[in-house]
Amino acid sequence: MQMTRVTSSQTRDQWLAQLFGAQAVHKGGVVRRSVRDVDRMIGREPFKREVQLRGFHLLECGGQFIVICNSGRMVVHV
Repeated sequence: MQMTRVTSSQTRDQWLAQLFGAQAVHKGGVVRRSVRDVDRMIGREPFKREVQLRGFHLLECGGQFIVICNSGRMVVHV
């Protein structure tokens, strides 16, 4: 699987389109992005709103945002 590199000339809308256009999103899978990249490209609050608008789940762990692209009930097991 090849990942497209985010460039400094990429707009917020392009970045979001790339993220939520990923195959994993359409299959109900998982995508992740570094917190640093989210902060740099669109900011945390706008990112959280975009995830919420889609009905997805958002986790943060180890400097990564993990988006679970499914609106189903989520249970976290320790």
